[in-house]
Amino acid sequence: MLFSSIEFLFLFLPVVLAGYCLLPFRHGLKNLWLLAASLCFYAWGEPRFVFAMIASIAFNYLMALGIEAMREHGNTSGAKLFLVSAIVGNLLLLGVYKYLNFATATLRAWFPAWQGAIPQTSILLPLGISFFTFQALSYVVDVSRGEPAQRNPLLLALYIAFFPQLIAGPIVRYTSVIGQLRARITNWDQFTRGVFRFVAGFNKKMLLANVMAEVADAAFATKAPSMLFAWFGAVAYTLQIYFDFSGYSDMAIGLAKMFGIEIPENFNYPYMSKSVTEFWRRWHISLGTWFRDYVYFPLGGSRVGRWRLAMNLMIVWVATGIWHGANWTFITWGTLYGVLIMLEKLSGWAKRVDSSKVLGTVYRPFTLLVVILGFVLFRSDNLSDAVRYFAVMFGTDRPVIDGCAIFWCRETLVPFIVAVLASTSLLWRITSSHLVAVGYVLQFAMFIISISCLVMNVHNPFIYFNF
Repeated sequence: MLFSSIEFLFLFLPVVLAGYCLLPFRHGLKNLWLLAASLCFYAWGEPRFVFAMIASIAFNYLMALGIEAMREHGNTSGAKLFLVSAIVGNLLLLGVYKYLNFATATLRAWFPAWQGAIPQTSILLPLGISFFTFQALSYVVDVSRGEPAQRNPLLLALYIAFFPQLIAGPIVRYTSVIGQLRARITNWDQFTRGVFRFVAGFNKKMLLANVMAEVADAAFATKAPSMLFAWFGAVAYTLQIYFDFSGYSDMAIGLAKMFGIEIPENFNYPYMSKSVTEFWRRWHISLGTWFRDYVYFPLGGSRVGRWRLAMNLMIVWVATGIWHGANWTFITWGTLYGVLIMLEKLSGWAKRVDSSKVLGTVYRPFTLLVVILGFVLFRSDNLSDAVRYFAVMFGTDRPVIDGCAIFWCRETLVPFIVAVLASTSLLWRITSSHLVAVGYVLQFAMFIISISCLVMNVHNPFIYFNF
């Protein structure tokens, strides 16, 4: 079920809010209601996948109890065994559902003579499996580091399955929300701020991301676009993925606020970054901090020699690429970012750019170019398609401009300009300082337009549901 769907807005959300407001907090009734709603939300499209998530919750619940029991008895080896079992079990679940199809297809392509012995699997991917698996992993690792294991399985289940962030994040840490899950008071101010945040995210999705998606889909679907149309499509996709994902994150944060729960920010105007390193501090923040705290720091972080630092960075970024999808495009995308960030860190360039306004101004266009080209790789179905698209962008045997470029530029120029401005902090600074009331009125006016677009069944994909 999409947040930007009629079923969610006019059926699911009103019923869940009404039930939540009517039930008392004692005896955990509000939490029980939210857990039931979250399981229904996840089971809406493919009911069978909810059992995989429930199995993951039960498995991690038992593993954490095992870790704590071993630790209390001074059995360090036993605690490590439970931790390793939990890590292997979670990665195995993720590997089977997300990567087995890719692995069998790759092996069959590499070894044609063995195709009879290597069946091609076709396992469907459960929505949000990368997100809820990483939340479960962070929980058991935190328990291994001294956090008390959760004795109430319903609280742990609600932490992992909480519907606002279940499908596409942000990735929430157990330690940051467990206190709120145990006891919280939702006041009117928090609720209204949640509603406004949800509305703002909904508008991003419907009025900006969806329009940019039409341009990007047209450009990438054209077999022989002009150079201008190829660039226009690449920039449109760069804007689409930002407003699609940040809009979803805004809606998730807003929904959580409505139920009295604060979850972390996931974006901080990443297209204003001066360096590639800074970009990844601002983009998908919850994923970046997860890899930092659970992979990069345990490997030694930056407190190691230069070669070990380079290896640590490459491990993290190859893993980041793999996390995003089972395709060589994602692996290549993550590897290239790893190389760039490694070079920025080892040379000290990232720090110099951050501390110098002149260097930051000069280097920012290169950073944005890297991001755009990276998203072309991200969007392409395979490496061959990406290479062909790059060739068109840089003028290989194609005209500079064509009718498609003129048509789409004319049709989407205004939303394109608005999208570019909205990807910076300019509009936020204006509305948050002197025009707060105007900002509220505009957002709710646009919300009515967004609802109209939804009712008219406009193009409405969600990119990060694929991950």
